[in-house]
Amino acid sequence: MIEWNEQQLMVRDAVRKFVETEVKPHVEDLEHGTMPPYDILRRMMQTFGIDEMSKARFRKQLEREKEGGGKGNGAASEEGRGDGLAMTLIPIIELCHYCPGMVTAMGVSVGLTANAILSKGTTEQKERWVEPLLTMEKVGAWAITEPDSGSDAFGGMKASARRDGDGYILNGNKTFITNGPYADTTVFICKLDDGSDPRKRPILTFVLDKGMDGFVQSKPMRKMGMHSSPTGELFVEDVRVGKDRLLGGKEEGASRSGAKQTFSIERTGVAAMGLGIVEQCLKLCVDYAKTRVAFGKPIGEFQLIQLKLAKMEVARMNIQNLVFRQIEMAQQGVSMTFAEASACKLYAAQATMEVCLEAVQLFGGNGYMSEFQVEQLCRDAKVLQIYAGTDEIQISQIARDLLATA
Repeated sequence: MIEWNEQQLMVRDAVRKFVETEVKPHVEDLEHGTMPPYDILRRMMQTFGIDEMSKARFRKQLEREKEGGGKGNGAASEEGRGDGLAMTLIPIIELCHYCPGMVTAMGVSVGLTANAILSKGTTEQKERWVEPLLTMEKVGAWAITEPDSGSDAFGGMKASARRDGDGYILNGNKTFITNGPYADTTVFICKLDDGSDPRKRPILTFVLDKGMDGFVQSKPMRKMGMHSSPTGELFVEDVRVGKDRLLGGKEEGASRSGAKQTFSIERTGVAAMGLGIVEQCLKLCVDYAKTRVAFGKPIGEFQLIQLKLAKMEVARMNIQNLVFRQIEMAQQGVSMTFAEASACKLYAAQATMEVCLEAVQLFGGNGYMSEFQVEQLCRDAKVLQIYAGTDEIQISQIARDLLATA
């Protein structure tokens, strides 16, 4: 794939119009006010029929599963076909022109939380929780990070599940949880307290609902960027749950693979986010270079400014090619390996941050002012190098894979 096809361009233009009409006027409130992003995201899904398509796919999968057609994440795989993936990535790219945080909020709810239940849950659990998450009727959160276990997510994890009769008692704190303050449904990842070495204990996943006794969700945290994506802490103290909330319904076979699969989904999505941010930075910089006058001529006539613009365009092309590669792979029915997903995220995140920093530099003093959008995009871009695994974690994952296969 070397370019968007005609149908994809039509969808892109329609989504772009929606974003400029429904998102752009509210950027100030989303970034610095008290407006959560969820109503706008629901409106976008309804406008383009995404909610109804998601319902139809999910119900079809559930019907097959009930009829004995096999257990699996059929909805996710169907959506992963080339055309379906392209239609998923286009709104991500367009939203990132103005509010990358909205993509994070939507992706964690519709993508990570719903897919965690789709891929590992029982038929009953899918029927109970998935559909309202896919349509954003309900907001979802995926809770793995803890105050003392960022990159060492599993080894340093202290959140626990202790057997108690026919159920479990859950305890633990989670932090930096996207949608945490507003989540209706939370996928809570913890360790089974079975008396073994704490670092090697089995990983269990539970589904929690807002308002459960002992489950407290904090107010939104203040942070550097992605202000349109609410982030919070979760406090779980002696929360009693039945086995119906244990994802998959049994301890046997519980592993870290589900979380690893979720990380892979997150990492490949960063390329589309980066593309949207880079496209907008480049557009803003080209316009500014044509109109900003210094030393009697537009700054775009200076070679150092031209060098910055040229490097931005190279980054845009490379990130776009990563996005197109994902679509082509989906058309062939294959996905990136975990190491490939790490390489995709590493390059896209670093290139996006470099473009944003150069954009601020090109704008000079104006670029440091919040009145000019490059300031916001630069703040937003930084977290791409941190969440879903830091740059350093991506490097170690890529290297381990190379050394294992060499």
